Amino acid sequence: MAHAPQVKIPATYIRGGTSKGVFFRLQDLPASCQQPGAARDKLFMRVIGSPDPYAAHIDGMGGATSSTSKCVILSKSSVPDHDVDYLYGQVSIDKPFVDWSGNCGNLSTAAGAFAIHAGLVDPARIPEHGVAVIRVWQANIQKTIIAHVPVTNGQVQETGDFELDGVTFPAAEIVLEFMDPSDDGDEGGSMFPTGNLVDDLEVPESVVKGGTLKATMITAGIPTVFVNAADIGYTGTELREQINGDADALKRFEAIRVAGALRMGLIKTPEEAATRQHTPKIAFVAPPTTYTASSGKTIDAGEVDLLVRALSMGKLHHAMMGTCAVAIGTAAAIPGTLVNLAAGGGEREAAPESVCFGHPSGTLRVGAQASQVNGQWTVTKAIMSRSARILMEGWVRVPGDAF
Repeated sequence: MAHAPQVKIPATYIRGGTSKGVFFRLQDLPASCQQPGAARDKLFMRVIGSPDPYAAHIDGMGGATSSTSKCVILSKSSVPDHDVDYLYGQVSIDKPFVDWSGNCGNLSTAAGAFAIHAGLVDPARIPEHGVAVIRVWQANIQKTIIAHVPVTNGQVQETGDFELDGVTFPAAEIVLEFMDPSDDGDEGGSMFPTGNLVDDLEVPESVVKGGTLKATMITAGIPTVFVNAADIGYTGTELREQINGDADALKRFEAIRVAGALRMGLIKTPEEAATRQHTPKIAFVAPPTTYTASSGKTIDAGEVDLLVRALSMGKLHHAMMGTCAVAIGTAAAIPGTLVNLAAGGGEREAAPESVCFGHPSGTLRVGAQASQVNGQWTVTKAIMSRSARILMEGWVRVPGDAF
């Protein structure tokens, strides 16, 4: 019996923030995969190694976590005043689908750098030495991201001394500006889909006694449902193993996610949640307290404004998703949200435009400029620093009949 030979596709494997993904130029994809559809989804699943009942991704480029099951497509921008279009696919680990419903904030860090590396940016826009300001069009959510990428000798400067909790080695700092993150172009509507800063979210009795949970539901960076750690039996100091090793806990978090997705209008029926695992995110917050991060480092209560733990694709994230960090920074800046209250409440005079939060791997600071316009809260931009580094480049190979 004849079998189709493997085909090789130019690809680059990049760490961006606390995530890793396989990056492609649109023009390098097979013709059938240059448009959205089943062929593209099948290709990306085979590249990553999904669906994998062993949850190991041995036969693919994925790492069997939400942070490492990602593919990215970049192309010269179709949008005026932008350099590149950036499209992100979150590949399910154990199910046969790719979720295109949101952005990856961590890999956004790599988008501007890869655009330069891949020759997608006008050379006149790149200084010989200094910082290249790359305007990225985030095609999933129709938003602008401005990446400030360091450049040396006309090439992306990847090495440096910027340290990012959740990443083992230092690298060069890339500053990201997420423009107008509170206006979710994909979903439409306001930053708070329910119209409330805090809602009584109806959840199953198995989640919390009484079936009602206080929640802040926001679309900034990525649709996110925030709840209080104490309300669901946690302290906010938990590490990944404590949550991900508890099957019942993961079921309860999924029930909260489904309830939030319905209340936010992201899905019409609970069944739809199974095909929209990437959004919304679920996060739980708590006031500052001293804890030990996954690296063994002690995070003192005085170092942070609050604690946050977040789930991605059904598992507790080892650090923090970049898009969720945007949601945290935005919600912290708005008096009365659960995030703001966990951080001390009110206008937060000490640092009104930034918040430092503790996550499983350490700490992260994110800035957001929020204001009320005609009674509606809005945020003009959120800012954070990350880093990115190319790990490998060349070709990825997949069987020719896989897509």
